[in-house]
Amino acid sequence: MFAASNIDYDVADRTRGLGVGGIGAMPLLARQSGLIEAIDENLNLLKIHLPYHESDHVLNISYNIINGGDCLEDLELLRNDEVYLDALGAQRIPDPTIVGDFWRRFTTADVETLQQTINEIRIKMWQQQPASFFDETIIEADGTMAPTFGECKQGLDISYNGQWGYHPLVVSLANTAEPLFLDHRSGNRPSHEGAGQRFDQSAEIARRGGFK
Repeated sequence: MFAASNIDYDVADRTRGLGVGGIGAMPLLARQSGLIEAIDENLNLLKIHLPYHESDHVLNISYNIINGGDCLEDLELLRNDEVYLDALGAQRIPDPTIVGDFWRRFTTADVETLQQTINEIRIKMWQQQPASFFDETIIEADGTMAPTFGECKQGLDISYNGQWGYHPLVVSLANTAEPLFLDHRSGNRPSHEGAGQRFDQSAEIARRGGFK
């Protein structure tokens, strides 16, 4: 559905303003890097594609975050923004209800598949960097508290300081701030849990990418 094939930037009338003007470049990057095809090939969650594919849903929620959205309901504003749809080359985008149904289809294995798919494209994109880029890489892992107002959500628990929420583990390439892996953990889990395995996986990706 995100069919943008080219985009031109110009000074527009006030009636055609867009808060996040750079959003039009994101579908081009996703398509030229091969990310769209890779997601559709590796992630099989939909029996039929009328009209949306798996990549449409993944990119849709990503663009929502880029636009400053912090919940699925923010998609309702975007899907009624004609200028936003034009920037993406889309006639329509999935609404919050459809998106919620899509994400509930995910299993733990599907989340791993999506992360590995993105990392395979990441390795491909690294090859466009100069030789000095591969001299050294720094991989960081950190747990961060993500409190929530709900107390009945799946996987929710109370943290050491009395907050209800989650305690995700984020593993990233510090050189470029690229997130390599994210583990969704409940709020009562220790910060180091699962970090060792993710460090090993990240180091393997870095070596395959050409880092010395």
